Amino acid sequence: MRLMFDRRLVYHFDFVLMLLMLAIVGIGTVSVYSADYDPASSRGAIFAARQAMWATLGVLGALIMVAFDYRKLERYAYVAYAAGLALLLAVPVIGSTTNGSKRWLDFGFFSLQPSEMMKLALIIVLARYFHRSMRPEGLRLRDLAVPALLSLPPVALILAQPDLGTAGVFCFVVASMVVLAGPSPRTWAIIGGVALSVLPAMPYLMSHLKPYQLKRIETFLSPELDPLGAGYHVIQSKIAIGSGGLYGKGFLHGTQNQLHFLPEQHTDFIFSVFSEEWGFVGATILISLYLALMMRGLVVVGRAKERFGALLAFGVLSNVLWQAVINLGMTTGMLPVVGITLPFFSYGGSSLVTLMAGLGLVINVNMRRFSKDRIPNL
Repeated sequence: MRLMFDRRLVYHFDFVLMLLMLAIVGIGTVSVYSADYDPASSRGAIFAARQAMWATLGVLGALIMVAFDYRKLERYAYVAYAAGLALLLAVPVIGSTTNGSKRWLDFGFFSLQPSEMMKLALIIVLARYFHRSMRPEGLRLRDLAVPALLSLPPVALILAQPDLGTAGVFCFVVASMVVLAGPSPRTWAIIGGVALSVLPAMPYLMSHLKPYQLKRIETFLSPELDPLGAGYHVIQSKIAIGSGGLYGKGFLHGTQNQLHFLPEQHTDFIFSVFSEEWGFVGATILISLYLALMMRGLVVVGRAKERFGALLAFGVLSNVLWQAVINLGMTTGMLPVVGITLPFFSYGGSSLVTLMAGLGLVINVNMRRFSKDRIPNL
């Protein structure tokens, strides 16, 4: 029996998108080594080796995601959502606590952050819903009730961990997918009115934030008010970025990093490490790689075969975009520090593998835009 292989799949494999992702991951792995470099120990090499291992798993995950027709995910969207929610529900019960937050499930030889898996699951289930709720006149307000109900449980569970930054990314991703799905003009008017009516309630909402979260917001505009406390992170980050100058101090020569002034230097503030070593030129190249990846991804969205694929790819890209915007904003002092890592770049297994697998789905959508095969019983 001869196996038929459609060579058009290889032809439409987006090697540019894959190479852009691998370039960011590769630079990030080198930066992880630098962030934890210590001449007296092998700490930097250990973290970089782990990051390289997770990157390898991420490539494998991306290739798995391109190996099947992405439209089959529509059938199992709610199964993926339920599995992600179950993992989130397990965190407060059996999760491990680090720095006052309970966000991980510890399996001994590795730790899993369920919120990262939940992002992808929520994107899949929302893509299915909006695909099936398409209306020529645009989405009605009642059509947004289901997405709100689907988004509320994971956001609430993540806020309880507490993880304000990740919860915010969830909200931005959902909002981005709603925009692409296309609310009707009347729905837009209602949303705008509700948003304006919420403004008077902001003081009440602020009063329910955790003390450290509130402190971070208060010192956002004036970090010098608490230079050794809540303002310390952003002050040291801005010093590191500024001291890099035009061309940087060179690999492994960042003083803010090597003297351990930078907090969370291999995760949340790795962009500061990179900018100090490679300067404005290096930072510009890195940001350009992100922009190129986003533009290439949007091309995939624009020429997707059908609505589900477009929504799926756009959801994955919006997750990357908002994480990058928030991280770059907080490390440069333009946004409050909320603990968001730089996608494909910061140290972390769950995030890296999930992001790379998600980009595999974007490539999948591009590969099968020509397909005429029907997926039955969706």
